[in-house]
Amino acid sequence: MKLYGSYTSPFVRHCRMALMSSGQVFEFVETDQASSAMHSPTKRVPFLQDNDTFLTDSSAILFYIRQQAGQDYLASPAELDIFCMVNTALDSTVNLFFLEKDGVDIHNVAYTQRQAARIMSSLAQFEQLTLSDSAPYSDAELRLACYLDWGLFRQRINIANCPNLQRFLAGIATYPPFAATKPPQ
Repeated sequence: MKLYGSYTSPFVRHCRMALMSSGQVFEFVETDQASSAMHSPTKRVPFLQDNDTFLTDSSAILFYIRQQAGQDYLASPAELDIFCMVNTALDSTVNLFFLEKDGVDIHNVAYTQRQAARIMSSLAQFEQLTLSDSAPYSDAELRLACYLDWGLFRQRINIANCPNLQRFLAGIATYPPFAATKPPQ
């Protein structure tokens, strides 16, 4: 099994953590944007190759990893909803990151202002969640942790006024698969 991606992608990180925690043997292949464009129709990471199985989205990859390991994946509608909400916030945050990197003044465009508002309201909702203090973590919680850590790493979010999220992130920081996949500084 080969997982292609970057060390900094929160989507890739979640897949790497799932593979590590499930004990499955895999090879991680660091992949840049040019290689992603050549090998994946979505032109992004992660993508996974396992014999005849080729998957191009982290949600499908996670489903496959959990299925192969005989583990639950998004076991309830409530967990799925949180996972999807985190993905929405993460997509908005990633889009603003790359738009700003490409020179777009994200503070003066109505679309990007709506994306920023979506991020803020999502963080406020995440602050209200009841989150685990220790492993095992749900895939919704793992996705949230990957998002928060990436957002702080890229200086895209601020959780200074979110003690629940700070506590959650401090706790999961000691979870071995999370610690082992921290982006290089």
